[in-house]
Amino acid sequence: MSLITKYLAYIRDIRRYSPRTVSIYSDVLKNYLRIIHSDEAVDDDTLLASLNRSEIRQYEVALMEEGLSARTVGLHLSALSSFCRYLMKEGLLKSNPVKLVAKPKVEKRLPVYFRKQAMEEYFDRISEEEDIKDLEAFKTSWDTKSGKAVYEDRLARLIVSLLYNLGLRRAELISLTVGSIDFGRNIVKVTGKGDKMREIPLIASLCKEIYLYLDAVETVCGGKRSLKEPLLITYKGKSLYPAYVDRVVKSELSDVKGITGRKSPHVLRHSLATELLNEETNINSIKELLGHSSLAATQVYTHTDIARLKSIYKSAHPRAKNGGKNGD
Repeated sequence: MSLITKYLAYIRDIRRYSPRTVSIYSDVLKNYLRIIHSDEAVDDDTLLASLNRSEIRQYEVALMEEGLSARTVGLHLSALSSFCRYLMKEGLLKSNPVKLVAKPKVEKRLPVYFRKQAMEEYFDRISEEEDIKDLEAFKTSWDTKSGKAVYEDRLARLIVSLLYNLGLRRAELISLTVGSIDFGRNIVKVTGKGDKMREIPLIASLCKEIYLYLDAVETVCGGKRSLKEPLLITYKGKSLYPAYVDRVVKSELSDVKGITGRKSPHVLRHSLATELLNEETNINSIKELLGHSSLAATQVYTHTDIARLKSIYKSAHPRAKNGGKNGD
């Protein structure tokens, strides 16, 4: 088994990286072999010998010449650095050569988020009475074209509700099981990065939405499901997958007034964090809710406080109100 294969198994099975991350790291290492060795079929000794400052710098330059962004080039270097750390742990490298190569400067981007009013418009579209009516219609016609449409509409709304109300990552949403929901305590148990578990409170309306959805799922599956089965499934009873979730979010928010630009699961997560911060929620509490490993990852959302401070400053400060002239 090659070093790359062992490494990918390590981050997948031991470190429990998401399938998407494992795939990205695998592609980076294949690309490194393509550029540096002009061939993916190289032995481990040749690969180890090429992991030095000169070769890695050559790889970085080649990526930039191919037109990749500074952010993407940085991702490639991070993946290589992770591989080198693994080799150090195995005693095959004495130091990490990637640390000797400066990453291209990346312009700092502030998180994109949706305004609270826009999200409220989305959630106010369908009343509770219509929900109940839809469910009854579904139960009597679940195996028809109209029944399929009702089920997929309910699933789509729940996907957006869970992402926005709980601030979930896409992978966390997909990994939810029936047993993740504790209706007795009104919480959801979420398994995040690094297999870390956290509990998030469920508001009453979301609890009801999940309950109604599970009622619909039992009709699709023909009975009760075990606690280990996926919470969210397609109409055909299959587990959700990343492209399905992305497609649902884009479709659901496509014609909502006030929602423009990129529409993705992560933007919904950003939106919750931004609104909580605007409501003066303690930043450490937001960190726990989002499952961030460090406070630095959460502090990026403080840009909203700065924007609000500027607005207050312009409207209230004596010099700002008159353009800075003749102020006390």
